[in-house]
Amino acid sequence: MRRAFSYILYPFMALLFAAAGATVIAQDWRSASREPVGLAPDPAAVKEAVVQVYGARAVGMKGLFGVHTWVAVKPTDATSWTIYEVIGWRLRWSESVVVVRTREPDGRWFGAPPELYADKRGKGVDGLIKRIDEAAHAYPYAREYSVWPGPNSNTFTAWIARAVPELQVDLPATAIGKDYLGGSVFGSAPSGSGYQVSLGGLLGVTASGVEGLELNVLGLNVGVGPGGLKLPFVGRIGPGVVPAAAAQPAPPAAASAASAD
Repeated sequence: MRRAFSYILYPFMALLFAAAGATVIAQDWRSASREPVGLAPDPAAVKEAVVQVYGARAVGMKGLFGVHTWVAVKPTDATSWTIYEVIGWRLRWSESVVVVRTREPDGRWFGAPPELYADKRGKGVDGLIKRIDEAAHAYPYAREYSVWPGPNSNTFTAWIARAVPELQVDLPATAIGKDYLGGSVFGSAPSGSGYQVSLGGLLGVTASGVEGLELNVLGLNVGVGPGGLKLPFVGRIGPGVVPAAAAQPAPPAAASAASAD
């Protein structure tokens, strides 16, 4: 039933987005640019540990209303970046949608320029990177993928953000799937702070010091917070908030695990 409803919902979203005056540039994904845009530090020049969280408009019609997100890490003295993300089409040949690989963290996502959601650097960040890796390998939906309402790439990024709340990730309204809690109804907000009530990612409310107040209806988010006004299709209107480049000491492992679901 969910799949049948999606056939109705996607065209409806597309029409609303077009009516709002959005411009979508169609291009062949095979030839689309993956070039970096200059948001990530060069590992050859920056030796300190760094974690960054990115998002960019998804490929094809999905990009009309949603983004694909990922987490990038560079341990102290590392010479390259490691990217953690979920790619749904991997299920065609793999048992897991979770991808851990080396690539440019700020590369365009099949032509779409990325946006930086979080940046942590320096002392204590190596500890955060270890916990990110542990959370990624413990992702409970590694053999599942659903564009709407989840679990998808944004569900994965929110899973990591809940496990490592020091990142203070404020995912935009276009990160559809971030509110998916599986069989749970109550949990922490996607940032790992505050609280969330969510019915299958289709209806819910989020309140936290990072996200502010958000209302989710059928996966579409409306809200207001420190980063500005959050709207479906648009994402965010306002300055956005990228946390200061400093990490706090890691919380006890038990507390981190409890915040992950």
